[in-house]
Amino acid sequence: MDNRDILAIGTSAGGVEALLCLAKAFPPSFPASIVVTIHLPMQFDSVLDSILSWTGPLPAALANNGQSINKGRIYIAPPGSHLLVEGDNLSPRENNARPAIDPMLRSAAACCGHRAIGVVLTGTLSDGASGLWALNQCGGVTVVQDPRDAAFPEMPLSALNRVEADHVVRLRDMPALLESLVHQPAGEPAAVPARIKYEVEVARGGRSSMNDLDQIGRRSVLSCPDCGRVTWELEQKGLVRYRCHVGHAYTAELMNLAVDESLRRALGSACA
Repeated sequence: MDNRDILAIGTSAGGVEALLCLAKAFPPSFPASIVVTIHLPMQFDSVLDSILSWTGPLPAALANNGQSINKGRIYIAPPGSHLLVEGDNLSPRENNARPAIDPMLRSAAACCGHRAIGVVLTGTLSDGASGLWALNQCGGVTVVQDPRDAAFPEMPLSALNRVEADHVVRLRDMPALLESLVHQPAGEPAAVPARIKYEVEVARGGRSSMNDLDQIGRRSVLSCPDCGRVTWELEQKGLVRYRCHVGHAYTAELMNLAVDESLRRALGSACA
């Protein structure tokens, strides 16, 4: 019987230190593939793969398109690209955004939720909450760092507000928990909700339409900060997100920040 052999980890602020803690504790014979998304600035090259490889026994690398994933290795979303799990392959996709956690977790849910473990660590705002919910819907095991233990508790708190996580643990207790979970047999395959399939397909670069979005959300008065088009408001258990039919997506918090920034730019131009 297959084990839980996909471990998907998302983190943001404070995440490098958290990932180092996990990397040095993974055993050399870790029987799962580890995929990681951490919010990184697009304008700089990342050396996180070298740091994690040096820290622990498992080799780490930035993911390549179409790359096969192997157990006992760490794959990191490259700056500027979402990291999507597609069966036993990886597909980094550019989407005019820092790599985001939600698309990675949704893709793991859609392709192999019954084999997957999703983890949300320290970070700000709410990226990861929607993706962890999707993984829960598709039979995955959900793990959240105890917010009281996180350097930045907002992202774990947001996840816990939307998902009844299977495990909430301190970072120092997480390596032993993950080692136990990846040795558990995979669950029964679950039907993937159409909404999750749709959002994964959009992240892959698939076409989206207004009619499609009308089925999963309601039209918003806010326009997309990236392209200026209409956005749809999507709500899952109190978590509000915005998406346009081009494919840009924002959590409510990021939408507020983007709208404020657009307003500042407009006022600056008017006063120039």
